[in-house]
Amino acid sequence: MGTAQQAAGARQSLIRESNLGLVLRTVCAADAPLSRADVAALTSMTRSTVSRLVDDLVSTGLLDEVAPPTGRQGRPATPLVPGTRWAALGLQVNAGYLAARVVDLRGRVVGERLEAQDLLGSDPETTLVALGDLAADLLRRVPSGVRLVGAGLALPGIVSVSSGVLLSAPNLGWSDVRPADVLAASDRLGGLPLSIGNEADLAARTVAEEAPGRSGSHGDFVYLSGETGIGGAAVLDGRVMTGRHGWAGEVGHVCVDPDGPVCRCGSSGCLEQYAGKRALLAAAGLPLDASPSDLVARVEAGDPRASQAVDRAARALAVALAGVVNVLDIPTVVLGGHLGEAAGVLAPAVEAMLHERVLSGRWVRPRIVTAPADPAPGATGAALRELAAVLAGPAPWTDRATAVSGP
Repeated sequence: MGTAQQAAGARQSLIRESNLGLVLRTVCAADAPLSRADVAALTSMTRSTVSRLVDDLVSTGLLDEVAPPTGRQGRPATPLVPGTRWAALGLQVNAGYLAARVVDLRGRVVGERLEAQDLLGSDPETTLVALGDLAADLLRRVPSGVRLVGAGLALPGIVSVSSGVLLSAPNLGWSDVRPADVLAASDRLGGLPLSIGNEADLAARTVAEEAPGRSGSHGDFVYLSGETGIGGAAVLDGRVMTGRHGWAGEVGHVCVDPDGPVCRCGSSGCLEQYAGKRALLAAAGLPLDASPSDLVARVEAGDPRASQAVDRAARALAVALAGVVNVLDIPTVVLGGHLGEAAGVLAPAVEAMLHERVLSGRWVRPRIVTAPADPAPGATGAALRELAAVLAGPAPWTDRATAVSGP
């Protein structure tokens, strides 16, 4: 074959790969199943081209054909939906739990394992081995025929995504940890490649994406992840703003009072010292294992100490968030974790103070919304990030995926 023919063949291969991705993303982005004709209209490709590409995607399980609706005259079109045979493993380590979750291309949780633990000041290797055991048990239960494209791990702290190193997680007491080394040595992930990311960045993805490739109801927002501490992420047009080094969004360590209490990060007066879960419960006079609903009940019952704790937390949140909104011009704030659970007593005061403190508040009033209830959103977000690579370029995944056998 001559050079010109080789070049032409390479171009055709690239065009096909690009079109495969376009078709897959178009189906995944749709709120309702699409027909081949619908895909052709949305992508401006011919019906015959779309039909060939769909056949390839269906044969590999990246798309599924479902039964057409009944009761229509004529020959109904066969609807297309994301496939159920492709999934990713999402893992999460937080100060209060370990989580492992398998999510498929439709955004469904195929299986999960959650284990409550007190991991403040924990040993990294011991904890990661326990996480690997949790993941291995989950993978043994995944239905036969499901293919995993990779594994993602959500961690609370400063993460170097490119090098795979957790640089610092103050609430865990970890620094300079490379999780892949521990998990690969034990082979608990069955050879799946592992990537890591910041817990709040990945949790924010679950708000920006309802399912792989399908946008959520909010495209621009500031996300606060409420756990023992507070993580944060800024999302613009559905994408997390990671910053130059990938460390943006640490709202929990914005100083709201330079003379405030010392934080685990080494600074003082950080937001999480006022609105973090443990700080909030302690200020309310509740045990540290109490739930946010216990705090809400105390406030609604008129308990003065609980009310003062919530007022203090609301003021700290407003001070920190006003700075973020003024700098970034993103007036929607999404509260997750314990902050979302306590939003009924926190949000009204925070919104009122933001309206006063945000420069643009007189034209676009800042608003507080809550994230969907999820005990481990970082794990879901980690899986979504792995699946995004499939949507970006589906052609190679039929050879690279790892098949997992069920029980």
